[in-house]
Amino acid sequence: MAPAGTKKSRARRRAASDASPSAGPVRQKSRVRRVLIQSAKVLTPICVLAIGIISFVGLEATKPSVPQRPVQEKIWPVRAITADVGTYQPYLKLYGQTVAGRRVDLRALVAGEVLETGPQMREGAVVKKDAVLLRLDPFEYEGALDEAEAKLAEAKAKVREFEAAIENERDALNHARTQLEIAQRDLERAVPLAERGTVSEKTADDRRLIVSERMQGLEQRVNNLEIQQAKAAQQRAVIRQLEWKVRQAKRNLEDTVLEAPFDAYVTNVTAEKGRIVGANDQVATLIDRNWVDVRFTLSDRQYGRIVSSEKTLIGRPVEVLWHVGDTPITYPAHIERVGAEIAAEKGGVEIFARLDDPNQPTAIRPGAFVEVRMPDRSYERVSRLPPTALYGNERIFVINDGRLKSRDVELVGAAKDKILVRGQIGPGEKVIITRLSGAKDGLRVEER
Repeated sequence: MAPAGTKKSRARRRAASDASPSAGPVRQKSRVRRVLIQSAKVLTPICVLAIGIISFVGLEATKPSVPQRPVQEKIWPVRAITADVGTYQPYLKLYGQTVAGRRVDLRALVAGEVLETGPQMREGAVVKKDAVLLRLDPFEYEGALDEAEAKLAEAKAKVREFEAAIENERDALNHARTQLEIAQRDLERAVPLAERGTVSEKTADDRRLIVSERMQGLEQRVNNLEIQQAKAAQQRAVIRQLEWKVRQAKRNLEDTVLEAPFDAYVTNVTAEKGRIVGANDQVATLIDRNWVDVRFTLSDRQYGRIVSSEKTLIGRPVEVLWHVGDTPITYPAHIERVGAEIAAEKGGVEIFARLDDPNQPTAIRPGAFVEVRMPDRSYERVSRLPPTALYGNERIFVINDGRLKSRDVELVGAAKDKILVRGQIGPGEKVIITRLSGAKDGLRVEER
């Protein structure tokens, strides 16, 4: 704040100035100048704006007239395919694993020392049917066969002895019958003579005694024949037992040589030369090289869809693709059986298909991861379209006189990269496959 003395000095100077004779005109000129300056500041923008407006109006009035173009409807470029209505059977793309159709644990049928193993008796080897895999020491089994054959020969000799005795008894029996007949005729002659007194009663009694003795001898011969026949039958039973012993001894001797029962791959080999093996000891495992299955799983929905339309899966053809190298190897196969139980942990049903020839075009072994192509159920009166043709799972658009027209359809299945739809589609209609966000009836389009 300025001191009070300063304010007073300023007031005295202003009063002195006002009292001066020339102070009035100077003050008036200064006031006019200030007014003019303020007026110029206000009027200058107004003048500039007015000049601009006048110039715009002049240019607008003198510009040449341009003809207006009519508004044109937009044409949307689209791609389309020709609808083809018919019957289609898509393929399911599945994955599985090859498994052995027949696996046998080869065991020693008799005990003994391994004398020799075949050249194919090695892990991973391929053996032909009837190839020798193993030979055991046959010494004890040859001896057992010789002993059984000797006992059989002895039993057969006894049978021949009994048969000779039977023949003798039959001859003696026939002779005894003849003697009995003679004695009976003598008795028949003596009885009437004794009644007439021609011969004594003692003679008749002697003849009766002879008949009795002859009858007793005949009965004895009959009993002896039956005894000999019983002994012969008993000996024949012994022969049958000994014949079985011989067959058993021969089989044991044959079992000292193990042969491959079928063409197979060899694994789990445990037998080597010099090892003592017991009966039923495992010596190797054989996997049938001509019987390879592929095991894969169908979902409950897939299984139900096929079974409901065709009743069974057995015999259905499939293709097995083994992806090795640049080109997959294809094997034809047929479904042979369905798993005994539902594979709940896998979410479906296990299926087993047998390869028609697992050795062509190249041998495939169990354990390979493969792709399985299996025909699905057949769909009638359907069209195959790209997925982009479907709007909202229930509608497609066709081109009718250059404009879109909707068609109601039902999605019934899929085939590779296509979908199968059934509905209001006529053969030969053009179905758009370009995805349009604003697709609607009447939209102008052009196929390109």
